[in-house]
Amino acid sequence: MEGALTARDRVGIQDFVLLDETTEAAFLSNLRKRFSKDLIYTYIGTLLVSVNPYKQLDIYSHKLMDVYKGVNFFELPPHIYALADNAYHTMLTEFNNHFILISGESGAGKTEASKKILQYYAVSCPSTTLLNTVRDKILMSNPVLEAFGNAKTLKNDNSSRFGKYMDIQFDSQGGAVGGHVLNYLLEKSRVVHQNHGERNFHIFYQLVEGGEEELLRRLGLERGGQRYHYLTQGGGAAVSSIHDRNNWKTVKNALQIINIDKINTNHLFGTVASVLHLGNVGFGRDARGCAVLSGDDAELLWVSKLLGVDAQSLREGLTCRKIEANKEQVLSPFTVDHAIYARDALAKAIYGQTFTWLVNRINESMENKDLSRKNVIGLLDIYGFEVFYVNSFEQFCINYCNEKLQQLFIQLTLKAEQEEYEAEDIEWESVQFFNNKIICELLEEKHTGIISLLDEECLRPGDATDLTFLERLEDKMSNHPHFVTHKLADKVTRKTLERGDFRLLHYAGEVTYCVVGFLDKNNDLLYKNIKDLICQAKNAIVRESFSTMDSDTRRRPETVATQFKSSLLKLTEVLVKKEAWYIRCLKSNESKQPGHFDEALIRHQVKYLGLMEHLRVRRAGFAYRRIYEVFLKRYKPLCPATWPHWRGLPADGVEVLVQHLGYLPDEYRMGRTKIFIRHPRTLYATEDAYEKCKHELATRLQAKYKGYKAKGKFKRQKEAATKIETCWRGVQARKEREKRAWAVKVIKKFIKGYMTRGQARNTENSEYLAFVRQNYLNRLKGNLPETVLDKTTWQSPPAVLAETSELLRQLHSRLMVRRYVRGITPQRKAQLHLKAVTSSIFKGRKDSYPQSVAQPFVDTRIGEQDVDIRALQMIGHEHIQYGVPVIKYDRNGFKPRARQLVLTQTAAHLIDDAKVKQRVLYTSLKGISVSNLTDCIIVFHITCEDPKQKGDLVMQCDPLFEFLTKLSVIANKQNAISVVQGSIKIDIQAGKESAVDFSSGPEAEVCRAKNGHLLVVSTRARTR
Repeated sequence: MEGALTARDRVGIQDFVLLDETTEAAFLSNLRKRFSKDLIYTYIGTLLVSVNPYKQLDIYSHKLMDVYKGVNFFELPPHIYALADNAYHTMLTEFNNHFILISGESGAGKTEASKKILQYYAVSCPSTTLLNTVRDKILMSNPVLEAFGNAKTLKNDNSSRFGKYMDIQFDSQGGAVGGHVLNYLLEKSRVVHQNHGERNFHIFYQLVEGGEEELLRRLGLERGGQRYHYLTQGGGAAVSSIHDRNNWKTVKNALQIINIDKINTNHLFGTVASVLHLGNVGFGRDARGCAVLSGDDAELLWVSKLLGVDAQSLREGLTCRKIEANKEQVLSPFTVDHAIYARDALAKAIYGQTFTWLVNRINESMENKDLSRKNVIGLLDIYGFEVFYVNSFEQFCINYCNEKLQQLFIQLTLKAEQEEYEAEDIEWESVQFFNNKIICELLEEKHTGIISLLDEECLRPGDATDLTFLERLEDKMSNHPHFVTHKLADKVTRKTLERGDFRLLHYAGEVTYCVVGFLDKNNDLLYKNIKDLICQAKNAIVRESFSTMDSDTRRRPETVATQFKSSLLKLTEVLVKKEAWYIRCLKSNESKQPGHFDEALIRHQVKYLGLMEHLRVRRAGFAYRRIYEVFLKRYKPLCPATWPHWRGLPADGVEVLVQHLGYLPDEYRMGRTKIFIRHPRTLYATEDAYEKCKHELATRLQAKYKGYKAKGKFKRQKEAATKIETCWRGVQARKEREKRAWAVKVIKKFIKGYMTRGQARNTENSEYLAFVRQNYLNRLKGNLPETVLDKTTWQSPPAVLAETSELLRQLHSRLMVRRYVRGITPQRKAQLHLKAVTSSIFKGRKDSYPQSVAQPFVDTRIGEQDVDIRALQMIGHEHIQYGVPVIKYDRNGFKPRARQLVLTQTAAHLIDDAKVKQRVLYTSLKGISVSNLTDCIIVFHITCEDPKQKGDLVMQCDPLFEFLTKLSVIANKQNAISVVQGSIKIDIQAGKESAVDFSSGPEAEVCRAKNGHLLVVSTRARTR
C-alpha cells in the first residue's frame, strides 16, 4: 500500500521512525546515506528534514508536481511537494487554517523551500483568469522582497535579512484568492555598514549594474558600485552565484505584475538612489570643531532632487540639531561623529520606511476583496540562527526570534504531545527534552530580561553607554546559568571573552555578543528637524512612508527591540491558532561545496533543532488521534453494526468499529475522548477502505433513488402514452392516406413521362426529363476522370443529354490539361521537352523505347571533377555539356575498351584516362545508327576524306536514349539518327568497310563473328 512505511529505500530509510535504533549515530548514518545519493528529503513522521545540497537537482519539475498531487503523505518518497500537498488537502477537508514553519541556520535553504511551496501551489491549485492573476502576484512578490530584503552574508549568498510570514488565502474550491505578508525586523544597519566579505541589500547592486543608461543618468548614478560608500565596506560586490543584471529585469517585471505603476516605480528607484548619494555625503570640521559638508554639494543636491526636499534645509538637518527652549527653536551644531550618525540614521530610516511601504503595496495588490470565510496556509520564512565572528544587536534579535520559534516548536509538538497523552490517560514513555523557556525569560522577562534592561538604559537620563548597559547586565544576571561576561567568567572562559562582550548559552549553542552599538541600534532615533523635512518631501513614497510615523514629539518612540518583541508575540499568537507543519533545513557544510557532508556540523544542527527528541516522541507515541465522535462519523460505514446509526456511546461505537476493521491491540489505544492510532499505515488502510466504501454507498443510494424516480415516471408516462397513442394513430392513418394518394399521382406522371421521353419537351415528360438530367449529372459528379489519359471513366449519357455530355467532357478535359500544365515546374518542362524529342526519334522504332519512358534524364553522368585534368586541358575552354561512360569497340578486332564520352558545344570527345583519343566534330558527323532491338550499340558515321583519318565509331552506351537525345539537341542532329534493322555498315577507314550484325537471343552478347563482323545479340523486349 505505502512503500515509505513498509519497505526500505535503495539507500537509507525514508522515515526515521522506521530506524532500528533511535540513536544519534544511526540518525546521522541514515542521513549521510541518503545525501550521498542526492536524496535530500527524509521524514520524521510528518516532519520533513531537508539537507541543502548546494547544487541544482532535477526534482522540481511540473511533471513531479502532478505525481505528488492528491496522494497520501507516505505513499511516495519524501518531498517538499508531499508536505505542501498534504497541508493543502487537509485544509480543504477539515476547513481549518495551517502554517508551515521552515527553520534552520542561515544558508540551510529556508528561502528556497518557501519558493518551492509557492510554486507548487501555483501549479496545483485550480486555475481561472482571476486566480492566475492572484497566483502571479504571490509568486512575483518573492523576487521583489528578496531584492529589497535579502543580502549576501558570510554564510549565505541570499540571506533573508528580515522575517517574512505570508498567509495564502484559499476559497472553498481550493483556489488561491489572496495573500498577506507580515515582515519583521529589517536589518537596516546593513544599509550603512557591512562586515568584510558581505554585501548590502541586492537592490543597490541590481540598480547600478542592471539599470538602463537613461535611468542611471536620471538618478545621477554611475555603472558599478565602486564609488558608493555604502556599497564598498564589505568588499564583496561581485559574487559568482548572484546575477545582478538578470535579477534587475526580474524585479522590474515583478513590480509591474504587483500593480506598482510607472510613477511609483520611478519614485521607488529614486529613493534607492538617494540612499547611495546620501552615503557619499562627507563631513569635515570648521574652526570651531563643528561639522560641515566636505567637498562640493553634488551628492547633497542629488539627494535633495531625488527626495524632493530643500537642499539648504537638508544641509542644516545633517549638520545641526533643532532644540526647543522656552518656545524658541535653537540650532545646535553637530560634531563630525554626530553628523555621520544623523546621515546614517536618515539613510536607514528612508530605506526601512520604503521597505514597509513596499510590503504594504504588495499586500494591497494581493488583497482579497471578498469578505466570505477563507482558509489560509501560512509560510514562515524567517532568518535562521546566526553565529558570526562578531555578533552585534542584529544577531541578538535574530537569535531571540529563533529562541521564540524553538519555544513554539516545543509547545506545539514535544510538550503538547506529552500533555495530550497524559490528559487522555494513554500510557506514555517519557521523553526528556530541553525546554528553552529559561532562555526566553532571560531575554524577554519584564523588568529583569535583557531587552527590558536595554530599554531602561536607552531611556535613562545621564551618560548611558554600551559599557554601562553591560554593567547593569552583570549586576542583574550574575547568577544566571545561561549568561556570562568577562567579569563573571572563570579564568579559562575569561580568556575567550573581551571586556565589552557577553555570552549567552542559547538552545543552539553559545554565542558571544559585542555590546558596542547596542544602545544606538536599539534607539534608532531620527532627529525631529530631519523627520519634519522628510515628511514634506515631494517624493510620494517617502512622504507617504514618513507621514505614518508617530508625530507626537512628547512621547518617546518604542525601541527596536521592544517593537520586535511585540511583533514576535503577535506572530506567536497567530501561529498557535493554526495547525502546524514543520520543515527542518540543515546545512551540509559551511563552505557550500556540493556533495560534502560535514558530520560535526550536521550533528550540531540535529541537536539544536530537537530532531532526536521529535523522533523519540514519534516512536513512543501515536501518529494519529481523533475525537471519538469525529472518527465514528467518518468511518461508521465500514462496519454493519455502526451503519447507518450507532445508538450507544461514541467510544463503544469506535471500539466495535476498530474490532471489525481488525486493528491489532498494539496499533491503537482508547483515550478518554479520543482514539489514538500508532502507525500512519493503519490510518491509510482505514482511509482507503472508507474511500472504496463511500463509492459503494453512493452507488447504492443512487440506484435506490433512481429506481424510485423511474417507477413514478414510468407510471405517468404509461398513462400519457395511452392517451397519445389514440390520437396519434388517427393522425398517422389520415397522413398515410394522403401520402398514398400523392404517391399514386407521382407514379402515374413518372410512367407517362417515361413513355413520352422520346418526344419534344411537353407538360407530360418535362419533370421526367428533369429527373433524368439531374440523375445523370449527380452520377457524373461522383465519377469524373482524374487524369487526361483516362478515356473510359466518363459516364454514358442518356440520348437527350448526348450533346451536353460531350461539351462537359471537353470542358473537363481542358480543365485537367490546364491544371496539369500549370503544375509543371521549369525543370519538369525541360525534362518533358527532352522526352518529346526522344519520342519523335524512337517511338515505335526501337524495342527498348517503352521501358525508357518512365526513367528521368539526368543533366550529366560525368562531371568535370570526374575527368582527368590533363584531358580537360586538351579539350580547352569548351564547357562540358554532357558526359557519359561508354564501351568503345576497336575498328580492328572489335575489342571492347572502357572510355568516357564528353559532349561540348562543338564536338564529341572520347577520353581514355588523361588522353583525348578521338575528337569528333559535329560538322563531320554525317549520321548516327542504332538497331531496332533492345541493345545499346551506337554507331557514329564520320566523314573520312583522308585515308589516315579514323573511321566510324562503334560504342555501347547504357543510357542510350538519354545520350542520343542530349546529342541531338546539342548538335542539332535529330534528323541524323537512323534506326536500322538487321545490320549496320561501318567504314573502318577510307576504302575499308565492315558491319555490325544485330539479332535476338535468350542472352545478351557482343562479340566478333566468324565473318569478321561485330555480332550483337540482344534479349527480346518485355511486353507490357
